[in-house]
Amino acid sequence: MAAKIEVEKIDKSKFRVRVTESGSETSHDVTVSPKDYTRLITGNVDPEELVRRSFEFLLEREPKESILTMFDLSVISRYFPEYEREIRRRVS
Repeated sequence: MAAKIEVEKIDKSKFRVRVTESGSETSHDVTVSPKDYTRLITGNVDPEELVRRSFEFLLEREPKESILTMFDLSVISRYFPEYEREIRRRVS
């Protein structure tokens, strides 16, 4: 069963993400700086979609319980160096 990813915009750069899978749920607070958004997005993709696709990327590599509960989107590439290249491909 695929995970259900819900992204709620808190303000212009903060998002709450709920991941539901196998009868359990995790919650994550994610920040997307305008600088990171501009660097990662070349097309017409809103920040919520960037966050959703980023969680799809993460869930392909680790269980939802291993994802930090609070983080800035830019830290993903520290753990997964291929993130920026892959996320650009997914959202273009």
